[in-house]
Amino acid sequence: MESFRELYELVKSKLREELSETIFDVWLRDMEPISFEDGVAILALPGLKRKVTEQKFMAQIHRAFESALGFDVDVRLVEPDVNARAATPQSESPDTENESTRPLGSRLPQGHEANTFETFVIGGSNKFAHAAAIAVASNPGKLYNPLFIHGNSGLGKTHLLSAIYHEFKSTAPRMNIIFTSGEAFTNEMIRYLAMKSMEEFHQKYRSADMLLVDDVQFIERKEATQEEFFHTFNALTQNGNQIVLTSDKPPKDMIILEDRLRSRFDAGLIADIQPPDLETRMAFVKRKADDTGFAVTDEIVDFIARQLKSNIRQLEGAVNRLEALVTLRSMPLNMNTAQHAIADIVSEERPLPVTIERIVEETARTFQLSAADLRSKRRSADISHARHIAMYVISQMTGQPTKAIGSEFDRDHSTVVYALGEIRKEIQRDSGLRKIVNEITKVVQEG
Repeated sequence: MESFRELYELVKSKLREELSETIFDVWLRDMEPISFEDGVAILALPGLKRKVTEQKFMAQIHRAFESALGFDVDVRLVEPDVNARAATPQSESPDTENESTRPLGSRLPQGHEANTFETFVIGGSNKFAHAAAIAVASNPGKLYNPLFIHGNSGLGKTHLLSAIYHEFKSTAPRMNIIFTSGEAFTNEMIRYLAMKSMEEFHQKYRSADMLLVDDVQFIERKEATQEEFFHTFNALTQNGNQIVLTSDKPPKDMIILEDRLRSRFDAGLIADIQPPDLETRMAFVKRKADDTGFAVTDEIVDFIARQLKSNIRQLEGAVNRLEALVTLRSMPLNMNTAQHAIADIVSEERPLPVTIERIVEETARTFQLSAADLRSKRRSADISHARHIAMYVISQMTGQPTKAIGSEFDRDHSTVVYALGEIRKEIQRDSGLRKIVNEITKVVQEG
């Protein structure tokens, strides 16, 4: 591994997965890697942020290092070296750009600086999405608007979004590009509402020359956010400004989404990314190893690519972990070390067993309730309906008898029989409910 900084990029990605983007940006974004020696990782974070992080987030940081390296390390936070920071030329970091000269919203989120079209590994599973991304970056607002890229996590959607940013920014540096996520858009809207400054929010988003939104599915169940996003979408497309969206599912599967938004998502170009085939996985492992100057044999490349099949992010993590084991723990570069490097990733890839608890939790999440609500004595229409759906899914997925299902909700046998019959009839006549039940089942099956 070239440096501790490179390792820390992987740690950051792990932290972003565990914590919300908002929490990471508020408290941990400014954390900087200082050194890693004798199993001790030194990170710098200023003042209040360091104190809060020490109180609330050290467990997550330890887990991120352990996940990245395969072993636990001692993590210590220190104050940044002010003199060293002052000596750094302003041009070295996009964060030091003069705020008065930078267009509103034009900053690329940290961690995506290397995600360009040149570093994207192309294969049969992503060729169409890659070509579409190049097309809109080269001719924004003219060809496919919006461009909607969907696929499972870790397949390269965010990489393509970042590559579009880089390409457009290189040809039109003064253009106002906003790179955000569905969650960040929602949280920002809430902040502006609290400050009673929605006009400022409108001005920011509706004046963008290009809007890039990662994980747009986050707005699916949020009516106020959908309302705001609808008007933002209309304002931008009517002015010929480009919108690019990514999601873990296509618009037709975004069940709890307003029809007017779904129709606009459908109106552009929809491109999917599938899990990479073996050749693409091997090419990625080889590229990642070459980029870091880490020589791996063809045998190891083939082994990693054949073992990890779901997504690119797993392959990247495997190469980083292998390199860390060799360089930081002085383990030999051989097949045994490669097996050690991917052991945790392979176990993480196995789906979780289907349990009643997971079905209840997923049903509750779908209807923006809690598992406790579904198990409670409350009889409001929304809770009762969700409870009946949970009973139905449990019956379908586990084959449990009605008496056993009833005991999970402190209900008698007759209540469960009634619930199953009602949901069964409702599914027959309501395609929307059928989609919801199928989605709950799919999520539980995939773990």
